[in-house]
Amino acid sequence: MAQPRDFYAILGVPKTATQKDIQRAYRTLARKLHPDVNKTPDAEERFKDVSEAYSVLSDPEQRKRYDAFGADFRRVPEDVDPATWARASAGRARTGAGAGARGFGGDVDFEDIFGDLFGGRAGGARARGGGWGGGWGPMPGADQDAQIELSVEEAYHGTRRSLTVSGPEGTRTVEVTIPPGVTDGQRIRLAGQGGRGSDGGQAGDLYLIVSIRPDSRYRVEGRDIHVRLPLAPWEAALGTTVALETPGGEAKVKVPPGTSSGRRLRLRGRGLPNPRGPAGDLFAEVQIMVPSRLSDEERRLFERLAAVSDFDPRRQR
Repeated sequence: MAQPRDFYAILGVPKTATQKDIQRAYRTLARKLHPDVNKTPDAEERFKDVSEAYSVLSDPEQRKRYDAFGADFRRVPEDVDPATWARASAGRARTGAGAGARGFGGDVDFEDIFGDLFGGRAGGARARGGGWGGGWGPMPGADQDAQIELSVEEAYHGTRRSLTVSGPEGTRTVEVTIPPGVTDGQRIRLAGQGGRGSDGGQAGDLYLIVSIRPDSRYRVEGRDIHVRLPLAPWEAALGTTVALETPGGEAKVKVPPGTSSGRRLRLRGRGLPNPRGPAGDLFAEVQIMVPSRLSDEERRLFERLAAVSDFDPRRQR
């Protein structure tokens, strides 16, 4: 029997990891394993495992239940006390024999466990033929997770998508609206769009886990967007104002005189929008480009500049 997956091990963090540690680990692994970037055979499956681990451990309530109940955390009803569950599971592990022993994290018979915990209440439900609902009353549906990949422009402006979601009830299509300004790794809650409840129980929630697709033009870090700004030598030396394409449309960038390669020019508020606060910034990183071929006149001008200038970049501090 396959061993339950350890979400902490999947992300490579200890159980004492902070939320920032978990987010940092997820971002690192997601960039490394994203199917658009990593073409190894197991990259996609590992990417899904990493995303599932992050979706659980980044949610304080789900993480608390995972720490308490392990791999069974989604199946244990909300009103079960973790300490009582652990004692009952340990007791069954001690009394079980050989392959029939059912310990915590293994092949747990939930109806027998709940019968131990609540004095036969679950067993009574089976005897009446009412299933779980007969003994527990309305049972809420399970929460579900789904991956959604967006371009940088879609993350900036928002979008609408039709998603196919699979669950115990089968496959269904969900129409979702993605608000502007979502970030990589963000979880979007769609109330009542998860698994169906039983005996009148309310449906669970659907959580969309956002992944921003790698882009050759933009690099996204949180809400900040980084973009290259190619400049000619004379533009960098003399200063200029250039038009720059951004996810939010064209922006004007003022380049100060004497700008060198590697300098970052910040455009405040031109990063990803933020519905709850200030937007991110856009950083234009200067790259000075030179012509691959010079005309005779350009060569004469560059030679003239070399003759009259005392600038030595190797002596600059």
